[in-house]
Amino acid sequence: MKNYKIGFISLGCSKNLCDTEVMLHHIASAGYVITPEEHDADVIIVNTCAFIESAKKESIDNILDVAWLKENKSLKGIVVTGCMAERYREELLSEFPEIDAVLGVGSLDKITDAIDHVLANHKKKNAPKYTHFGDKETCTLGGDRVITTGETMAYMKIAEGCSNRCTYCAIPLIRGGLRSRSMEELIAEAKDLEAMGIRELNIIAQDTSAYGFDLYGEYKLPELLRRLTEETNIPWIRLLYCYPDKITDELVREIAENDRVVKYIDIPMQHISESVLKRMNRHGGAEAVKSAVKRLREGVPGIVLRSTAIVGFPGETEEDFRELCEFIKEARFERFGAFTYSREEDTPAYDFDGIVDEQTAQDRYDILMQTQLEVSESYNRLRVGKVLHVLCEGFDPVSEAYFGRSYAEAADIDGKIWFTSSHPVSEGEMIDVRITEALDYDLVGETVL
Repeated sequence: MKNYKIGFISLGCSKNLCDTEVMLHHIASAGYVITPEEHDADVIIVNTCAFIESAKKESIDNILDVAWLKENKSLKGIVVTGCMAERYREELLSEFPEIDAVLGVGSLDKITDAIDHVLANHKKKNAPKYTHFGDKETCTLGGDRVITTGETMAYMKIAEGCSNRCTYCAIPLIRGGLRSRSMEELIAEAKDLEAMGIRELNIIAQDTSAYGFDLYGEYKLPELLRRLTEETNIPWIRLLYCYPDKITDELVREIAENDRVVKYIDIPMQHISESVLKRMNRHGGAEAVKSAVKRLREGVPGIVLRSTAIVGFPGETEEDFRELCEFIKEARFERFGAFTYSREEDTPAYDFDGIVDEQTAQDRYDILMQTQLEVSESYNRLRVGKVLHVLCEGFDPVSEAYFGRSYAEAADIDGKIWFTSSHPVSEGEMIDVRITEALDYDLVGETVL
């Protein structure tokens, strides 16, 4: 057993978190002690995000914070991994001399080698940096993990990379094209998660709905869902990041007819103006978005739809923006998020004309989210008085209330349901809760005996 303590900072999306969990398994298997306390760590790994400008800034801020620990406390080394490490490897090494090792997204399995190198060389002046950048197009996509999302919920990344080539997105540059994991590998992972007690499985990828096309020549997400429910007993299976142009009729039927696939789906639309979508290279255009919403609403009664949009994209006019706002009112997404456009180097949109100034983009964001707030409040008010089946996630001693989620709330991105109970409720227990109050995004209720 090695006595060195390793700390971990995981930034960005749930897909990056899965990579963190794989690395944590490698670290624990090598005998290192994983610590949640950064001040106690001998080495800290920062798993970075570089999707948009704000994510890059967050990554840099965390690296600087950890660098301060190395300068002023007992931290021996810093390892930087993830999307920012892959995309800006040389800049990181030259601008942050405190960094001791940099690993690309194709080098998760080299994390313990990096830690070993850092610890062996931390007392040496001008010690060589450890770097490793495997082929991101052929890297291992999964593996054993240390689950960090609690005892009830886990993510399962079914594919890596993306082949859609949206003009604003750097993900294909960072992580390569679509590579699906085999169905057999995914079923085996789901069985392992079930054995751990996982009650909710969140299916993720950069484009979840594209699953299987590279391996099998056709979209295989519906079949994967069927097999997951046939070969495991995990109560809830949730779909995130399904692109509108790949919402097939078969997928709609599977969601409708499969009792264990929760009636919730995330379909990132990014805009509704045909001209904006064309410049974004969003496949299927506005018709794909409208068709997906219509078929899901009609085919799956009670379904909760989540979506996202980008405002301030180059060339977006006031008319384009008004069209987006009107569609948000019409579609009435129960869950919705927005971003202001982030100009990313080496993407086609970086050189587009018609740049929208930052203040205009921010104003549009504020207007859009206020529009959505009204939709969300209306949806929550309609749930008052209803009895919802809730997955308990824990107890908050400050508010003296339990908290959890129904099928209509995804972990980390949606609100929670806070409830009281006359009898103890265990984490992971599914219980009926009558809703008594609606807040902006959260609900309040009490258990039903």
